[in-house]
Amino acid sequence: MERTLAEIVRLHRKHGGLARNQLADLAGVGKTVIYDIEAGKETIRFATLKKILNALNIKMIFTSPVMEDDREKG
Repeated sequence: MERTLAEIVRLHRKHGGLARNQLADLAGVGKTVIYDIEAGKETIRFATLKKILNALNIKMIFTSPVMEDDREKG
């Protein structure tokens, strides 16, 4: 089952026992950003998202057919 970014952030925040404002403080972002992400807002700055994911110890992995082809050739 694939989860949305909102679900992933909320799951990790709750698992860590953090309130939204605590996560915002930990990540160094405004508290409304956490509300926006968990509400599914799609216009979040990438740098801001990276701060939040880093605070939650979530890693992003990028894949694509081109990268898969390159890995198979390498």
